[in-house]
Amino acid sequence: MKNYLGIEFGSTRIKAILIDQGYTPVSSGDYTWKSDFINGIWTYELDEAIQGLKTALSGINDTKNISAMGISGMMHGYLAFDENWNLLVPFRTWQNTITATAASELTSLFGFNIPQRWSIAHLYQAILNGEDHIGKIAHITTLSGYIHFLLTGENVLGIGEASGMFPIDPKTKSYDGKMLKKFQNLVTQKGLSWDIKDLLPRVLVAGQNAGCLTEKGAKLVDNLLPAGIPFAAPEGDGDTGMTATNSVSVGTGNVSAGTSIFSMVVLDKPLENNYEEIDVITTPTGEPVAMVHCNNCTNDSNAWINILRETAELFGANITTGELYTKLYEKSLEGDANCGKVMVCNYLAGEGVTHFDEGRPLVLRSANSKFTLANFMRSSLYSTLATLAIGMEILDKENVKIEFLNAHGGLFKTKGVGVKYLAAATGSEVKVMKTAGEGGPFGMALLAAYLDNNAKPLEQFLKDEVFGNSESQIYSPEAECVDGFKEYLEEYKKILEVERSAVERVK
Repeated sequence: MKNYLGIEFGSTRIKAILIDQGYTPVSSGDYTWKSDFINGIWTYELDEAIQGLKTALSGINDTKNISAMGISGMMHGYLAFDENWNLLVPFRTWQNTITATAASELTSLFGFNIPQRWSIAHLYQAILNGEDHIGKIAHITTLSGYIHFLLTGENVLGIGEASGMFPIDPKTKSYDGKMLKKFQNLVTQKGLSWDIKDLLPRVLVAGQNAGCLTEKGAKLVDNLLPAGIPFAAPEGDGDTGMTATNSVSVGTGNVSAGTSIFSMVVLDKPLENNYEEIDVITTPTGEPVAMVHCNNCTNDSNAWINILRETAELFGANITTGELYTKLYEKSLEGDANCGKVMVCNYLAGEGVTHFDEGRPLVLRSANSKFTLANFMRSSLYSTLATLAIGMEILDKENVKIEFLNAHGGLFKTKGVGVKYLAAATGSEVKVMKTAGEGGPFGMALLAAYLDNNAKPLEQFLKDEVFGNSESQIYSPEAECVDGFKEYLEEYKKILEVERSAVERVK
């Protein structure tokens, strides 16, 4: 029997999943962690990443018979190293909204949208800031790329993850040469001697070998894995989410919803215009993808649910987390389609789609609002989707064809709730696969399996070999819910002015 291992360094969990040659999960392990806000920067400790990796691996029941494996991680961000791979500044994650000037200047220079969380925006912002470490940089990469390097000694990235570092040329399947020259001219004028091409990891596509676990890498994880295991290219959680939901073909899309929320739709043609709200990245094989990425999703609703847990515990209730979420999510279905005009803005962090550098969570209602638990919970869940819906309105204007959206992530764990609201928010059919809860590490395990079975294109491999007989449920938009969400969204856009004032005045 062949087994394949996928490991993902997500925003809230480091998770490992082992699948067999029938592509079915057989064991898993995980480790919970969180980002810290230190000196104005959202960051994670890299030592904790290694500890979390070892903890996750301890849940795998057969580490001696792994045919291939791979590393996935939260997308983009900034990890800068000197020539000896010493970290120069703390890891700057995708959550940070501190690169607005750099992102704007590079977008103008390239004629291509550069979001704030992209690695090149972080690098250029550090240059504009005159940060001390800039002259010492020899390598920049992402979290998945760095962990992969520690385990294999190979400084590479999968093309999907690389497309969040620097724009990709779909023809060459590597970084865009013209944009590299433009950026190099820019930094040379600022007196820097390094070449941007030397700083970036080498780009690989799905199916290409990305090295093997070295003796040094095996020792790093306390020999929980034997040296010699082949590796697929490290990818971002967006691309592993696409893979895990069979959403890598033209016209397919997926929505991942947890700490953040993002949609990814594989394009049949380039977008006619350039939009700040839309990232253009790639599938694991290099096909263009339109991505709407929102920093804020369930963090605010999770906080409210914890408040309700505390309230219940005051009266002696002992409720499991699963039961708590299920009951409250299902309670939201009893609310009015427009949430009784109870409004929630869930911005804990800044939000690129709506142009916020910081967030202040809000609950707003008038004397005429129907402030019930059901309406409050429904509004909290609508708010997790509202900014995504604002971004996806642009794809509608561009006439982007979407056959269906695959939903995965914590927002959709309670059956028939989050998916119903997503269908209403996007006007698309939403599919939930039986394996949707496995998420990115499952997708990374599939990319590792593809390394071992790459005779077909990835799209065909997933369709024929992996998901040919997979179980799924399909949810169509319901007219009443669609109308209610539209009404809610129009009010949501209006209260963003209140949110902006709160950001300015509440420190």
